[in-house]
Order: sequence, then structure tokens, then C-alpha cells
Amino acid sequence: MPISICDPRTPLRINTQNPTNISPFRNRFSAMSTISNIDSSITRNGFGHVSEATDKSNLGGENPEVFEASNPVDIYRSHISELLAPVAEKPAKDIYDRLSWTQTFDKGDLGLAVPSLRVPPKEASAKATEWAANFPISDLVEKPVVAGSFIQFFFKPQPLTKLVVQSILKEKRFYGTNPKLGLRDQSDPSKGKKRVLIDFSSPNIAKPFHAGHLRSTIIGGFLANLYEAVGWEVVRVNYLGDWGRQFGLLAEAYRMYGSEEKLEQDPIGHLFDIYVEINKISKPEEDEIKEKKEQLEKLAAEKGDTTELESEIELLESKSVNEKARQYFKRMENGDQDALATWKRFRDLSIERYKKTYARLNIHYDSYSGESQVEKERMDRATEQLEKSGVSEDSKGAVIVDLTKNPKTKSLGKALVRKRDGSSLYLTRDIGEAVKRCELYNPDKMIYVVATQQDLHLAQLFKILELMGHQDIAEKCQHIKFGMVQGMSTRRGTVKFLDDILRDVGDKMHEVMKGNEKKYQQVEEPEQTADTLGITAVMVQDMTGKRINNYEFSLERMTSFEGDTGPYLQYAHARLCSITRKAGLTAEDLEAADLSLLQESHAVNLVRALSSWPDVVQNTLKTQEPVTVLAYLFKMTHMLSSSYDVLKVVGSEPGTKKARMALYEAARQVLNNGMKLLGLSPVERSVKQCGIDLGNRLS
Repeated sequence: MPISICDPRTPLRINTQNPTNISPFRNRFSAMSTISNIDSSITRNGFGHVSEATDKSNLGGENPEVFEASNPVDIYRSHISELLAPVAEKPAKDIYDRLSWTQTFDKGDLGLAVPSLRVPPKEASAKATEWAANFPISDLVEKPVVAGSFIQFFFKPQPLTKLVVQSILKEKRFYGTNPKLGLRDQSDPSKGKKRVLIDFSSPNIAKPFHAGHLRSTIIGGFLANLYEAVGWEVVRVNYLGDWGRQFGLLAEAYRMYGSEEKLEQDPIGHLFDIYVEINKISKPEEDEIKEKKEQLEKLAAEKGDTTELESEIELLESKSVNEKARQYFKRMENGDQDALATWKRFRDLSIERYKKTYARLNIHYDSYSGESQVEKERMDRATEQLEKSGVSEDSKGAVIVDLTKNPKTKSLGKALVRKRDGSSLYLTRDIGEAVKRCELYNPDKMIYVVATQQDLHLAQLFKILELMGHQDIAEKCQHIKFGMVQGMSTRRGTVKFLDDILRDVGDKMHEVMKGNEKKYQQVEEPEQTADTLGITAVMVQDMTGKRINNYEFSLERMTSFEGDTGPYLQYAHARLCSITRKAGLTAEDLEAADLSLLQESHAVNLVRALSSWPDVVQNTLKTQEPVTVLAYLFKMTHMLSSSYDVLKVVGSEPGTKKARMALYEAARQVLNNGMKLLGLSPVERSVKQCGIDLGNRLS
């Protein structure tokens, strides 16, 4: 039977009580059992049933405490901690918490900084030498190596290979995930999962989908995948710019220039086009009115007669497009059903088009919210609450919150929450929306994925929520910020919409593929392949650096198969799939493989890299940086690339062939898991194109 990509998950059940050698801390696996028992259990049932082996090794009591685990390296952490604890005379839990993964394999698989265990710096090196010398013989780790005040632990290759490769083959797409991290109480799953609300993308209807929206979309989609991978319940919210006077202008534009056919075909593009057209009329009108008002001020200062000029200005304003827009929006605010019906149609059609575009990026939303969805009553209530709590004050008829009065918040300046005419502002709506979200979803965390340009706005929002008595809400809020994309334009000109970006990059990938016409003809779905590779190129370029950094939008660089790019990552996955097909082995063949045959340094180091994937996922939850995952995947694929000439599958001896193929399938699975965590669609089938494998079917 062919190798399956996804199997139902069986949780890892590990016994944590040992009547003869009780672990000094709860919910950790005592790895002192015979490694052969663990191996045989994994072979039969996968990493999800190590409990059988641990029971046979007399690790359990009558009512053993068990837990789900998903990280093979945790077994080694527990094992090292329990062996070192009596030697160092330190609690095993303290040692466990301070065992860290290393940057390079020459420094071990895990390292321990002796000073971190409250050992005086002057004694640290001597203690490291003493502890390493007295570390007991182990079935799982080599004799520790001392480097100054650090102790380096190297895992023994054979048991690690069996544990890691077999667990990946069993866990498949769930390898690396840890659902326990998402529980409100890990000791009591019945209390349910934690919930995170992520606000991302948030384009403005009938306005360009600019670079900030692109980055917010990619980063927010990644964060949603990440939190789901570690067991959180995720609520994805797209907070649209869907309210304001511009909709009055848009309605007037549609009356003048609208096309029913174009609106149905491309609502976002058509609304933008007619918005541009009507601005060609409104802008000169506004400029003329502004000029007349300047003349009026000058005439009034000279004590001249302003009657005629005032009448002229009044007439110009009454006939202006902007006045018609103001009147139309006033009808919307007053609940006029005809006006609201037109607005709702524009909004609904735009959302349907957005959904199709987002789907290409593997992104979906639980709620398309927006400024229009914040009820006036909520904003009035927020303003009243600010006044009653003494947070806000009157400023020449407007309502402000003066944050400069407190030295701790002086840098936040003064925030305007209501204009002189009584109309609300973006900040007022955000206050009402934050309270509404907590009432609707009761989240444990609320993440706003917004550009650094909005630092002040969000800092003011969080502080004002706290000052007005919503400290519980303010503490849940987090701003995930990012830098800007510079020079983002297509060959057709400045980017207007996300579709423009994806289309242009897809076209560029198509050009690359057509470089060799003979090979191009072998691609089953060239346009779909080009689209997938193009989307990958855009997303990977965005994720390559830290979020806060700006980057230059470069079509040439992002679509290259050379260097650390999206197409290269797809090529690496497609090549592994190609090896799998050519090998002609079944899933049963791989499960029965003799992994002790994997003794080459290339194989051992690849296994070590695969073992660290669960740690990478957990560390990414701390950094919340896509580049944490991406850097790992590129490092792992570079190791794969250097292994192919050494670890050949086709043509090798049958036993070796199975073992190597099992290793490559484990690597493919981890690469697949990582790419999907980033929001990418891994390509599976490949053809030779210009010396490069290009995928033509999605996995």
C-alpha cells in the first residue's frame, strides 16, 4: 500500500510513577527503562504507546499518572535530569528546566550551563568537570563532555534513530504538536482549551490592499496555525474598514459610473475603479472650495464685504459630490434601509471575493467584522464610562484622554475619542470592539497583527482600556508588530490588490518554467503549479527576516530556485516525494525497516535535526516569529541536499534501502508539517525543469 500522508493521531501515553525510582517531579517520563522495550513498543504502536514498554520496565504503580507527550527529546531531558540530580545534589526539575538545545551539533544535542543552577561562577568549571565524571553510564546518552562551565550531552545514535524515525512515521502530521500547551489546566483537561482571538489582514473596502495588509495576512495566518498546533482554540477575525463617509462617496460613484456586470465579476476592483473616478471630480471641487475659504478669511481680515463670497461657497458646497456623500452616509447612520442595502451589497460582494483570494493563501476567517459592526450604543457607553471614571476630559468641545499627565504614560500623548460635532473616531470604535469581543468570545488572549506605524494607536487603546476599568481586557491584548515592504509594485505598476501581487508572481514563475519548452510540456497543470510556487515565493520572502524588519519586495529574488527561497523549499519537498515513488516501498516496509543500519554521519545528523522539530515549534510559540520555523526548515533541507549522494536509496541493498527510505519519509513528513504550519501548500509530484524539480500536484 502507498505511504499515507495523514493518519488519525494516537496520543503518547507515558507512565510517570516508579515505585523503585520515583521521579522527583510530576508529569515527566522516567527514561530509565530498557531501551529495547521502548523500541519494541514504538515499532508496534508508535510513539503514542510507550506506556506498554514502561509498564514492562516496572515504572508504574497501581494507578499510574499518565500524560500525552509529543517530544522525544523530553525523554532525554528527563533521563539526564534524573541521572544528574543525585550527582549534582540539585532537584531534577531544576536541571530539566535548564537543559537547552544547542546551536550546532558539535556542541551536543542538549547543553547545561552549570551557573544556571545557582553555582558560583568561580566554582562552575570545577563542578562541571566533577558532575560529568560522575555521570552514570546510560543507554541513551554518551559520557558528557565538558566545555568550561558547560556540560554537553550527546544522544547515542541508535536508540535516538529508532525513537525519532518510528515516532514520526506513526504520528505523521501530528509530530511536533503538543495539544497540552493549549489547555487552561494541564492537570485537568475537562476545564477546556485556552482561546486566542487573532485580528489580522483588515483591508479597507474599495481601497488598495497595500503592503501592510499583505504582511498582516501572512503573519496572522501563521500565528493562527501555530496556536492551533499547540492546542489553543483560535478565533480568526478580519476587522474590515467598512464604514465612513467614503461609502457615501462610493454610492454616488456607483450611481454615476457603476456597472452591474463588472460589480458581479470583480467587486473589489470595480468599486476601487469608480472610487478613483469620482475622486477626480471631488478633488477639484474641494480644492476650489478651499481656495474660496482662504479668500474669505483674507477678505474678512481686511474688513471687506464677505456676503457674496459666503453665498458662493455655500452654493459650491451644496452642489459638491462630497456633500452628496455626507448626506448619503448620514442616511446610513440614521438607519435608512435603501442606503444600508446598497452598502451591505458592496460589503457582502467584497467579502465573497476576499474569501476566494484568502483561500489561495490557505487562510480562512471565523468572523468578518468591521467598523460597521460596532454599535453606536457601545461607543456611547464607552465614552460615558471614560467620563464617569474621570479618564477623559473636555477640550474645546471635543473629548480627549490626556495621557501626558502621568509620567509613566507621557509618551502616549493625548488621545481624541470624540470630535466636537459628537462623531466617534477609530479609537472609540476599537474600545467598543475590544469589549464586544470579550463578551462574545471570552478569549484568554487577543492578538492584533498590525504594522509598527500603529504602535501609538494600539498603545493608547490598551492603556485607555486599563484606565477605564477594563484591566482584565487590557492584559489580554498583544500587539504583534511588523515592518514595511519597500518597493512593492508589479510590472503593471503600483500594487492595488492582493490578487495583483499573486498574479504577477505567478506569471513570473510561469516564465521560469517555460525556460525549457520540452520539460514544460511534461507538467500536468503548469498554471496551477506556477500559482502555487508564486504564492510560496511571496510568503517565504515575507517570512525570511524578523517581523520588525523592513524588506525589499523583489520579484527576481523571491522566484529564484537558488538560495533560501520559497521555490527552493518546494523543490526540496518534491524531490523527497520523487524518491518515495521511485523506491516503490509500502508503509509496512518502512515500519519494518532495520534502522540500526543508519550509521553514516549524514543519517545520524539528519535524525538529530528531526528530533528537534517539536522543540522548534514550542520555541516559536515564544518568539512568535515565522522565521524561527523557516530557518529550521532551510537548515534541514540543506542537510538533506548533502545526504543524497551518500544515502542513496535506489540501487542499494534491500535492508539499507528500507532504512534510508524510512529516514527520508520521516524528513519529508517534518518538512511537510513545517511548510503547512507556515501556511504553504507543499507540492508533491515533480518533473525535471531546467535542472530543477518543479511540483505539479499538491500534497
